Amino acid sequence: MQTIKFSSNEPWQKQFASLVRQRVNEYFKEKEISTKGNLSLYTQTAAMLLFYIAPFVLLLTVQVNAWTGLLLAIIMGIGMAGIGMCVMHDAVHGSYSDKEWVNTLMGASMYLLGSNVFNWKIQHNVMHHAYTNIEGYDEDIAVSGLIRLSQYAPLKKVHRYQYIDAFFFYGLMTLSKLTRDFTQLAKYNQDGVTRKFHINPTMEYAKMVIIKLAYLFVLIGVPILFTTFSWWQILIGFLIMHWTAGCILSTVFQMAHVVEGAQQFEPDKDGIIHTEWAVNEVLTTSDFAQRNGLLNWYIGGLNFQIEHHLFPNICHVHYRRIAPIVEKTAKEFGLFYNVKPSFFAALRSHITRLKELGQPVALQYGN
Repeated sequence: MQTIKFSSNEPWQKQFASLVRQRVNEYFKEKEISTKGNLSLYTQTAAMLLFYIAPFVLLLTVQVNAWTGLLLAIIMGIGMAGIGMCVMHDAVHGSYSDKEWVNTLMGASMYLLGSNVFNWKIQHNVMHHAYTNIEGYDEDIAVSGLIRLSQYAPLKKVHRYQYIDAFFFYGLMTLSKLTRDFTQLAKYNQDGVTRKFHINPTMEYAKMVIIKLAYLFVLIGVPILFTTFSWWQILIGFLIMHWTAGCILSTVFQMAHVVEGAQQFEPDKDGIIHTEWAVNEVLTTSDFAQRNGLLNWYIGGLNFQIEHHLFPNICHVHYRRIAPIVEKTAKEFGLFYNVKPSFFAALRSHITRLKELGQPVALQYGN
């Protein structure tokens, strides 16, 4: 894979990166607070784990009818997505705590989604955050051939109605990770990524198999053994739980990057993106529903994606406070600070962008 370099001849771009970092650092120094998690984060963690575990315990200990079982599976899916957004996400970024063992422990909550921590680190922390909205590098805009999220990706007939059917495929995100983790790890091993991060691929494969088998046994095998539901009812509940979580996670992530005004880039023939990295993050990312406290709480601050991309090592509980600093600085340098006023405004914008990307001539954002 070609190496990408961010480089600009405009001095103000480096000045923006330096000033926004300085101002945010000064905020934490003046307030004398840590950039990591606090009591609010720990409360979120407990709530999301409760959303996920309590319905499962109830299914195992109380005899309920099929419709109640279905409702409990949906609640588990909501909790699963919450764990991914509020707990695992910060922990794998190293922003949950200033203690590495705590980040490692909380990052292991990824296994409650049936997925693999190392794969997520590479796909999200490395590829997505380093190369946001860059065709061929950011795996988050290369979801599937059935969905076109990049203006530089090949257009197919199936994309024409993606603004309608994309959300069904979004729901398959966590479910597909159960098997796609293996092919993804094989690709990372082939590309030399495992070697770069000193990962033994054989051990990683073995760990992956053991954890996934244990996960499937607990979520499917245990209910078969200890409830009155038939195997096919349990399997349907398992699929619905994953579809609920996948749809929430995918939709929230895409509303921050595939919306009107969020730019997309591809490197030139020399592998250069002609903006500085910090400027690229502002141009390719969008905030939404900044004043919606309940939404911000549930989705782990992922509605403040501009702040998250500029400061991934700062815990999400602080994003609402530093957002005005980032916005003010961006506007001082003439940068478009892309923010949608509400969840539904962002959702509409994402649907509009999906529709544009499904047409032969899509509105181009970026180079």
